[in-house]
Amino acid sequence: MKKIVILAVLCLISYKSNAQSTDMFFTKAEAFFSKHVKNGRVAYSEIKKDTKELNEILDLAKSIEVDKAKSKEYKAFWINGYNLIVIKSIVANYPIKSPLDKAGFFDKIKHNIGGKNITLNDIENKLLRGNFPKEPRFHFVLVCAGLGCPPIINTAYKPSTLEKQLQMQTVAALNDAKFIQVNKNKVKISQIFEWYKGDFTKNGSLVDYINTYKKEKLPMKAKVSYYPYDWTLNDLK
Repeated sequence: MKKIVILAVLCLISYKSNAQSTDMFFTKAEAFFSKHVKNGRVAYSEIKKDTKELNEILDLAKSIEVDKAKSKEYKAFWINGYNLIVIKSIVANYPIKSPLDKAGFFDKIKHNIGGKNITLNDIENKLLRGNFPKEPRFHFVLVCAGLGCPPIINTAYKPSTLEKQLQMQTVAALNDAKFIQVNKNKVKISQIFEWYKGDFTKNGSLVDYINTYKKEKLPMKAKVSYYPYDWTLNDLK
């Protein structure tokens, strides 16, 4: 009986400790993004001068384990984790003109986060898209450090505000004249829609998906093509 009680107490202590660490992660991430992100760009040179704050956040994130059953907390943790790791990886190789200038940036280099040793592509495709296949809005909040990606925001994604933030970033992207380029019946859209077409066409066409969020609707018979992805670094200079 005593062993059961002790085990229960230890589990409770572990649970509270993990919850406190997760809360602290979101708080520290919020402060970091607020300080170093402006107008969709990241002050990499500034962070490079002092990486202590970023390292502390990601050191904290190493041991945090979030249950996917707590979907909002899980999604928010891994979205922030992805964006922070991208920033750290750029800073580690800065000055650099594009994330693609570093071999294996997305698919080979592994990172210790969330109790896992994992690549950026694994976070996106296995932990997020894989576990939540009906959520295409991930594509508007995971920021790859290229200007072709929807812009990074200067706040952390948090469980309490996640739905609002996902919606806000999707609406912002799909109403951006540079992201969705319209010339009468001809529409040029990001290669994100080409690479992940299946995510956006589960309930209709690409035009249907875009029109769900776009204020000025695209013509249903629009001729859709893809413009080249801009991998130029989203550097705040």
